[in-house]
Amino acid sequence: KSLLVSMSMSGRPNTVRLVLLGAAGVGKSALIRRFLHNRFELKYTRTVEELHVLEYHTAGSGKMHLEILDTSGSYSFPAMRELSIRHSDAFALVYAVDDPGSFEEVRRLRDEILELRGGKRAPITVVGSKGDLTETEGRVLLAGDVMATVEGEWDANFVEASARTGGNTVGVFRALLQQVDLPHRLSPALCRRRDTVPSPAAKKRPPLKKNNSCVLS
Repeated sequence: KSLLVSMSMSGRPNTVRLVLLGAAGVGKSALIRRFLHNRFELKYTRTVEELHVLEYHTAGSGKMHLEILDTSGSYSFPAMRELSIRHSDAFALVYAVDDPGSFEEVRRLRDEILELRGGKRAPITVVGSKGDLTETEGRVLLAGDVMATVEGEWDANFVEASARTGGNTVGVFRALLQQVDLPHRLSPALCRRRDTVPSPAAKKRPPLKKNNSCVLS
């Protein structure tokens, strides 16, 4: 069994928590929705905090739980963001390729993670969302430029993906799982859905938990 799994920052054995952080509207929820359900919604819905739980089995490790935490991009919830940083095992810092300001937020979030985690391991994958956009369609941030910073200066993973087309969405979660030494050949189609019915969002409610049963090879 992976030592990282046994010592999960979530505080629960056989549980790994991945958290997506980034500015509002960059596509964090859309990436998760495309990965879990293979669908894309044009309408933007503001997220407060939502927790998705997948149960799966791995050779030699038995039953595992993979938690995917979707966070708010708002500055209104700094305490929630700090908790998610302290108690997660790997981080996806998401920016939009048509929004330079969202990459500056990724830079700030990285600094916050390193400060809060101190000497503890903080696996980071930087995700360029809306990766299907061309320069004529509004792309401002080029993959090569961002990669030079992320991989060359920050020693972090870099992935571009598109929730709209589905392009490389699985690659985002594969990169995160690689960083915590878990099997990373993911096939969302193998997941047997057991979603709870979403309840109306309320600021003071605990994160909405959604359960899925999933097989990872």
